[in-house]
Amino acid sequence: MDEAKLIDKLKLIEALFAGATTGGEKMAAALARERIVERLRVLNAMAPPVEYRFSMTDMWSRKVFVALLRRYDIQPYRYPRQRHTTVMAKVTKRFVDETLWPEFEQISDTLRAYLSDVTDRVVHQVIHEDSSDAEVVMERGQLPLDLG
Repeated sequence: MDEAKLIDKLKLIEALFAGATTGGEKMAAALARERIVERLRVLNAMAPPVEYRFSMTDMWSRKVFVALLRRYDIQPYRYPRQRHTTVMAKVTKRFVDETLWPEFEQISDTLRAYLSDVTDRVVHQVIHEDSSDAEVVMERGQLPLDLG
C-alpha cells in the first residue's frame, strides 16, 4: 500500500464512524469530522463528560490518539509525574465506547500494518534479506524438561 492509499483508507475509517452513507460523503473528510463533532455535542448535552485516563503502548499510538482528540476539539492533557504515554481527556463514556476508541483502534491498526510493511521492505532491501525473528534458545545451565 502506498501513502496515498493509506490516507484514503484513513479517511474512509473516519467516514465510517461519522455515519457516512454515500460515496460522496465518504470522500469528504471535513464533513465527516463535523458530523462526529456534532454527535459529541449531543452526547455532552445528554451526559456530562467524565475524566478518562488512556494508557498507550508506545509514543506512536499516543501521537495518533492525541491528534484524534484534538480533531474532535477534545483537550488532551496529563498530570505531572504521569508517563508520557498516558493521555487524560474529559469525554462522555458513550462517545469513547461508540466512536473514539473504535476509530482509534482501526486507525492505529492500519498505521501499524503500513509501518510494518515499510519497515520489512526497507530492512530486506537495505540491511539484510533475512528479517525473521531471532531464534529462541535455551538459557545456559537450564536443564531440558523431562516430558516422558
